[in-house]
Amino acid sequence: MNFKIFTVLILLLHVLVLIADTAVPPPPSCAQEWFPKEGWIEQPSPYSSPYAKRGGKLAIWGSAVPKSLNALLDNNSFSSQVFYMMYETLLGRDPVTADYAPNVASEWSVSPCCGKVFIFKIDPAAKWSDGKPITAEDVLWSFNAIMNPKHLTGPYKIGLATFLETPPVILDERTIKFTAAEAHWRNLGTIGGFPILPKHCFEGKDFNKINFDFPVVSGPYMLSGMKENISLTMKRRNDWWQSERPANKNLFNFDFIEYRFHTDRENAWEVFRKGGFDLYPIYSARIWVQEIKGERFDKNWIVAKAINNNKPIGFQGFAMNMRREPYNDVRVRQALAHLLDRPTMNSTMMYGQYFLHKSYYEDLYDENNPCLNESYDYNPAKAVKLLDEAGWKINPATGWLEKNGKQFTITFLSNDSGTTDKFIALYRADLEKVGIQLKIERKDWAAWSRDMDSYNFEMSWCAWGAGLFKDPEGMWYSKHGAVDGGVNITGFSNARVDELIDEQKSCFDLARRNEICREIDGIVAKECPYILLWNTSSTRLLWWNKFGVPEKILSKYGNEDDAIVYWWYDEDRAEALDWAQQNGAVLPLP
Repeated sequence: MNFKIFTVLILLLHVLVLIADTAVPPPPSCAQEWFPKEGWIEQPSPYSSPYAKRGGKLAIWGSAVPKSLNALLDNNSFSSQVFYMMYETLLGRDPVTADYAPNVASEWSVSPCCGKVFIFKIDPAAKWSDGKPITAEDVLWSFNAIMNPKHLTGPYKIGLATFLETPPVILDERTIKFTAAEAHWRNLGTIGGFPILPKHCFEGKDFNKINFDFPVVSGPYMLSGMKENISLTMKRRNDWWQSERPANKNLFNFDFIEYRFHTDRENAWEVFRKGGFDLYPIYSARIWVQEIKGERFDKNWIVAKAINNNKPIGFQGFAMNMRREPYNDVRVRQALAHLLDRPTMNSTMMYGQYFLHKSYYEDLYDENNPCLNESYDYNPAKAVKLLDEAGWKINPATGWLEKNGKQFTITFLSNDSGTTDKFIALYRADLEKVGIQLKIERKDWAAWSRDMDSYNFEMSWCAWGAGLFKDPEGMWYSKHGAVDGGVNITGFSNARVDELIDEQKSCFDLARRNEICREIDGIVAKECPYILLWNTSSTRLLWWNKFGVPEKILSKYGNEDDAIVYWWYDEDRAEALDWAQQNGAVLPLP
């Protein structure tokens, strides 16, 4: 992330390049505006620590083995984390202001009159791990690979599609121009945010089969080894082209990041407590409230911290496939929501540690903008009324709800080995009281992902992260519900929501866009594509006390993944931990 001071000469040169490319000089109001602005100086991150040292290893729980490490093909958080450690984007983000910052591109320009023309100049120092320079050809090849209709890159195609009508133009070896078909507030972030891959490494290969072999990278880490169903190891690159930049000072300190696969979260918890890996984020209230006790915790061998920052809040819920009956009936969806006893689950199974979702955009609401969405409280009587209105009647001979001779049976697709069974059991019992049967269909992560990508499900538990800037299009725009591998997994379709999504595209006023998203949120909540569950605003972390951590532990908008970026292995602490365990001593907290 190299913030450079530009001279008037450089600005004039780039304007001349634009004029030469377009053949007709643009009017003064459309002159390209170049960034970073003159006088903007690159600074180290305020969330890093001057005491950080390089070396050592961080072992992390890696969840289930993904079907691919290529995040362009497998849209999950684990693959994305690994992939973006290897491959970089044209632009980055300032950790404090969240403004765009240099990354692979050291300079970029935007046409202020229409916001449609973007020119990126690749940093002359940018290079691949094999020593070859990163070029505009790499950027163009990566863009074309993502947009190839044969490639399973659905979620990425949505934002980038606007740059297809006018094909990208290579202006020189290090300069490329993109032109959008329509003005959209996300255009710069979209075109500056897709991963750049090495053309000379992957050209001619079947892109849909680039899953676990990445011999040439550009980022701070590369694959070191993978043991099938056991672990994945990433190795820090000493020759990373950005390693000495001020913005990256005291970042990416671990020599090795090792992910250890455990599909079952409960099993992972037991492995962590025995020292099987170093860092464990807590998503279970039972563990946080009941099981963080004993010598390892009392003597600070394991550190427990709940960190509150400004991270965006996502949502989780039971997704219903609205393409299928009976989930295409809003009355049925609302009835199923009223049959989930969330308050009892929160109080008896989760120790009251969570707030219950009312919104798909929880962090857009505050005292000045209260959320007025219906919360779908547990109400069996209202559920029965809605089901009756939808034509579902009890068959006295069987005791089950039926419509047109068909019994109401839910098939719940699960990728969980059983840790969520207690929630499903209570829900199943309440469903059965009104005549609905629920069956669980269990699949491993890869098989579950394939079914979700092709929308081969009725109901499933899904959790979604959130971005700092809300973009409702991928999940709620009707046309994306027909594209396999997308994030509109419920098949949501609403004409008014489509209108609002179209309106916010050309809106560059963040406050107004948030207003639009709140209106969308109200409509979506009423349509009830998900049975919303619960969440927490804090990041709850456990880690073995052998690491150095910055003062704030996490960055302004970060989560547990920040440990990879900001923490470091502390040899003195590690030795103290070994001694304390051998002698039963108490360690100081970091």
